[in-house]
Amino acid sequence: MQPTVGSAADRPEVLEGTLERVVYANEDNAWSVVRLAVAGTRDPVTAVGNLLGVQPGESLRLTGSWIDDPRHGRQFRVVSYATVVPATAKGIERYLGSGLIRGIGRVMARRLVAAFGLETLEVIENQPQRLREVEGIGPKRSADIKRAWDEQRDIKEVMIFLQSHGVSTTYAIKIYKSYGSAAVRWVRDNPYRLAVDVHGIGFATADRIAASLGISKLAPQRLEAGTLHVLGEAADRGHLYLPRARLVEEADRLLGAGPPLVEQAIAALAGAGLVEVEEVAEVAEVDGDERRAGAGDPAVYLKPLHAAEAGVAARVRSLLAQPPLPLEIDLERALAWFEKGEQLVLALDELTRELAVPAGQLVLGGFSQ
Repeated sequence: MQPTVGSAADRPEVLEGTLERVVYANEDNAWSVVRLAVAGTRDPVTAVGNLLGVQPGESLRLTGSWIDDPRHGRQFRVVSYATVVPATAKGIERYLGSGLIRGIGRVMARRLVAAFGLETLEVIENQPQRLREVEGIGPKRSADIKRAWDEQRDIKEVMIFLQSHGVSTTYAIKIYKSYGSAAVRWVRDNPYRLAVDVHGIGFATADRIAASLGISKLAPQRLEAGTLHVLGEAADRGHLYLPRARLVEEADRLLGAGPPLVEQAIAALAGAGLVEVEEVAEVAEVDGDERRAGAGDPAVYLKPLHAAEAGVAARVRSLLAQPPLPLEIDLERALAWFEKGEQLVLALDELTRELAVPAGQLVLGGFSQ
C-alpha cells in the first residue's frame, strides 16, 4: 500500500519507520537524505530534512508532507521528528548495533540483548555498572558507552523540547549546536537570548518561543530584547543610534508595553553595558553661526557601534593634530611618465605657469622654496 502523494502545503502527515540507511548528511545543518523501511510498503521510503543524530536501526516518527521532486522523485519532506524506542529484543539489537552508540557494534549489541533482553536500554540508562557483566566490557568501555548514550539522549531531548514549542528542526539544530546539552535550560531561562546567540533567529522567532513557554509580554527580558531589536534594525538602515524618544516610540509600537516600561528597559540595558546613552547638545543657528544651545534628546547606541564611532573620532582627531608632511614630486619626470603611458604630449610650460611653480618642483600641501 503506497501512501498518498501530496504537496508540502498539505496538512502535515505522520510517517513511522525504521531507518535503514543515511544516504547523505550535511555536517553543518544536518540536512539529510535517508531511507526508511515502512510497514505496508514494498520498497524503502526516501525522506529528506534536518535530522540531527539519526542512525540506522532507529525507529523514527516523522511529521511532514509528501512531495514529488523533479529530479529524485517521490520523497517525504520532514518538518519534525522523534525517536521511537524499539519494543522488541530484535529491534533493540538492531538499534544498538547501528552505530548509534560509540563502543557498541553488532556483535556487542547481540551480547547485550542476550544478557538483558527487553531491559537492555534501561540497564544502559540507569544501571551502567551492570554492563560489565557482559563479556568484553570493562570499567572504561562501560563508562564510554554510558557517555555516548547520554550524548544521544541529550540530542533527542533537546530536539523534542524545541519542536514541541514550535521551533523548526532547522533552528533546533542550530540551537543545539550553540548550547549543547544545556539548550533546554538556556531556552527556558531566556529564549530571547537566541536572537543574539544563534544566527538566523530574530526577535520574532524568539518571541514566539517565549509565548509558547508562557513568558509574559511584559517580562523584562522581552522588553529588553525588543529594544535591542529596534536598535539593531535601525543599524541595518544605516543609523549609528536612535534619539531616545524615537527609540521609545518604535519599541513601544513593537512591544505594546507602554513608554514607561520601555524606558525601564533602556535603563536596564545601559546598566548591563549593552547600550550607551549619550547626551547630545542641541545646535542652534544665530546670525548665520551654529552655536550649542542646551541638552537635546539623548542618543541611544548599541555598545559596539558607540565604541566604533568613538574610535573613529579619536583617530580623526589624532590625524588632524599631526602637522602635514610635505611630499615632493619631480614634476618633469612625472609628466614624462604620464605622457609615455598615455601617448600624449602635454603643454608643460602652460601647466607650470598655471601652477605658478618652477618646472620640476612641486610639493603637495604647499609649494617648495
